[in-house]
Amino acid sequence: MNNPLRIALETKRRAGELGFDLCGIAEAANIDPTDRLGAWLARGYQAGMGWMERTKAVRHDVREKLPGARSVVVVARNYYAGERPALRDGEGKVARYAWGRDYHDVLRGPLEALATFIKEQSPGAQCYCCVDSAPVMEKAWAVRAGIGWQGKNGLILNQELGSWFVLGAIVTTAELAADAPLEDGCGACRRCLEACPTGAIVEPGVVDAGRCISYWTVEAKEPAGVDTHGWAFGCDVCQEVCPWNGGVTDASATDFVGENRNLDISQLLEIGEEALRRRYGGSAIWRMLRGRLKRRS
Repeated sequence: MNNPLRIALETKRRAGELGFDLCGIAEAANIDPTDRLGAWLARGYQAGMGWMERTKAVRHDVREKLPGARSVVVVARNYYAGERPALRDGEGKVARYAWGRDYHDVLRGPLEALATFIKEQSPGAQCYCCVDSAPVMEKAWAVRAGIGWQGKNGLILNQELGSWFVLGAIVTTAELAADAPLEDGCGACRRCLEACPTGAIVEPGVVDAGRCISYWTVEAKEPAGVDTHGWAFGCDVCQEVCPWNGGVTDASATDFVGENRNLDISQLLEIGEEALRRRYGGSAIWRMLRGRLKRRS
């Protein structure tokens, strides 16, 4: 007979072996019973991300995606890679998560290996892996699984890793013992709200994508609708001012340590697609560039 506590403990042990810094577990259920997502969508804060509305039902309840799901395993990987270098003429700043390899690729293999392990521990179980490209609310599940609490900037915060980590999730029909959520650690702090250069954090925990520099420099299909304040890909301002991020140490692996710390804007305008592929292939930046190049053709 499967033992939920044993499987949970073994899964966490294996997650550590696979390079994940954190692993938490939640019971599969409706993650948004008060429909906070619906309220956010009703205010138009999704900007051009129409898929958020189209996949709303699945985002509310992962059992819509994997019938019979009983558990959601959430993992986190530290991507902090030190201080930002000074900008040179013609360069724009890049968010830290994109300095090295594309985090989708970094997490995918270990996450699938962890899913295989869960199926070995619980014969007959099914698993569905998610790395920020599926209709699964990873941040909400990270809170439910005890990975961290949701900060006022909308990101997940942890006492040891701050917010410098990326998330992956496994929805599974296996039953694993669930973890307890963490208490909120932000208190009365409002540094992220006050520091956001475009006022995108409209209230604690609520971000208007239409004002967010990260949205305009990564997701948007049209030219930026806000002043990007020198950011060329993503934005780290709300993380850089967060007190919980002050003592985070560099990631132990080298996956997120790369050459893309700043982006040469003039280079993007002057060199061709193949040269861009050689320079940025395998990075989150290339994922963005490839989409924009396709739209131009």
